Amino acid sequence: MWLYLAAVLAGLYLLRRWHRERQTVPGLSEKYVLITGCDSGFGNLLARQLEARGLRVLAACLTDTGAARLRAAASPRLQTILLDVTSSQSIAATTAWVRERVGDRGLWGLVNNAGIAIPTAPNEWLTKDDFVKVLDVNLVGLIEVTLSLLPLLRQARGRVVNVASVMGRLASFGGGYCISKFGVEAFSDTLRREMRPFGVQVSIIEPGGFRTGMTDPATVVKGFERLWERLPAETRATYGRHYLETYIKSTILLHRLSSPRLSRVTGTVEHALLTRCPRSRYAAGWDARFFFLPLSYCPAWLTDAIIGLFLPVPAGGTPARP
Repeated sequence: MWLYLAAVLAGLYLLRRWHRERQTVPGLSEKYVLITGCDSGFGNLLARQLEARGLRVLAACLTDTGAARLRAAASPRLQTILLDVTSSQSIAATTAWVRERVGDRGLWGLVNNAGIAIPTAPNEWLTKDDFVKVLDVNLVGLIEVTLSLLPLLRQARGRVVNVASVMGRLASFGGGYCISKFGVEAFSDTLRREMRPFGVQVSIIEPGGFRTGMTDPATVVKGFERLWERLPAETRATYGRHYLETYIKSTILLHRLSSPRLSRVTGTVEHALLTRCPRSRYAAGWDARFFFLPLSYCPAWLTDAIIGLFLPVPAGGTPARP
């Protein structure tokens, strides 16, 4: 009896949520959305996708080339600006530029998409500057951009969408990338609670493995080789050349297994911006939903054992055991 009642209630809840999430906000043609990191990848596709829906897209690119290519592929509704999220001066200039364009309407959406992954390697191979390089873009820059634009977002009672990663729930490799994404999760959670009284909604996107410029094998291999060459001879002997070669092969294999369908990510961002009832979190990709997220809830010993199966063994070490 109680089992049937619970099933009915769960079904009604899911049906109600499905119905509410299908409803979109009105007046899309008058809403402004700023997207960072639009030179390529998720940001580039999302900018064109939202512009096709009729929104007024403000696309922030890092390079002139990326901005020119994006303008050529879109209508005049899409405007571009150069933004370096590691520069406070660039962020201030972009904020002033956005304020001039949105006027009294305010900014409906901010999509923090800009990010880098390299240098990524075993932690011992990296320096403090290597970590800082990634954190400045993926976390500190994201925070400063958001804080600069919050008054305009409150004015429009709009949306903040932060592109994190499933690696922000389960760290699988060394370097600043996973650390930065854990930080994005924490910042987004606190911001969501603080902004709720102002009508500003905050969503987190947690993609799995997707083929973007950040995961280009040639770039990754060159990065590993440069890090290896600068290591002290003692450290190289401890790990062994075979460790490096296996690490590179594993990275290339993961890239090949990654999904080329970037629309699975941009579709979740679009939903978070346009539905009347956005979710707090969106998992994007089958690997994120059915492997990494469930694994993140497992006991540490089990998680370590499973991830350890994919890690090479150093010349001076022994295979990890649960």
